[in-house]
Amino acid sequence: MADHSIKGKTVLVAGGGKNLGGLIATDFAAKGAKAVAIHYNSPSSAAEAEKTVAAIKALGVDGFAFQADLTTAAAVTKLFADALAAMGSIDIAINTVGKVLKKPMVEISEAEFDEMSAVNSKSAFFFLKEAGKAVSDNGKVCTLVTSLLGAYTPFYSSYAGTKAPVEHYTRAASKEFGERGISVTAIGPGPMDTPFFYPAEGPEAVAYHKTAAALSPFTPTGLTHIEDIVPWVRFLVTDGWWMTGQTILVNGGYTTK
Repeated sequence: MADHSIKGKTVLVAGGGKNLGGLIATDFAAKGAKAVAIHYNSPSSAAEAEKTVAAIKALGVDGFAFQADLTTAAAVTKLFADALAAMGSIDIAINTVGKVLKKPMVEISEAEFDEMSAVNSKSAFFFLKEAGKAVSDNGKVCTLVTSLLGAYTPFYSSYAGTKAPVEHYTRAASKEFGERGISVTAIGPGPMDTPFFYPAEGPEAVAYHKTAAALSPFTPTGLTHIEDIVPWVRFLVTDGWWMTGQTILVNGGYTTK
């Protein structure tokens, strides 16, 4: 039977420079990964990405950082090529890239829609495409989406709407890559207590989200924390490998399908 542990494996984390992606990267290093390559979007994030690489190396694990705007297929192809060149293989590929926009549909411009589509949908498609070519046999692929895929709500049409295709990309990829033993999953966190969340929300919305989950009273802010999501990512790309083609909403009872 194939080895489904993290120990000795090579890991690529897109959006791995900080927040959830950064914690995933350092957690996998701590759990025995051989090497971890992280991607960050822009030069303004370089310092945080380098701190994450330093934390990985401090654990005795090879760490690498690559900057790229993944909204073009060529950039995604290059990221996988660079990670392969640095690590020699990619056993686990995790994509945490995303962009949120909270706005009435009638106010969203074509340029805004195109950017949301490029970041949330196009980049995810080509990440899965390249993972299907680059990830080792019996490897694992996981994409972060959003629990809004299970919500009935206004103002997030371009965010949830451009994350929604990733569900089908995940199903299709799991069927196509399954013959090589590769499992493909997606995780939809609830509203997370990170800098990614607050700029899009006003005070009243923040107050609502902090009380909306069934388990909100039992967590420090009422929101999903990145520490709540990492164990699920870790499980799905290790012992939970038999789960494939699925999108799982991990949100403390914020919403469900």
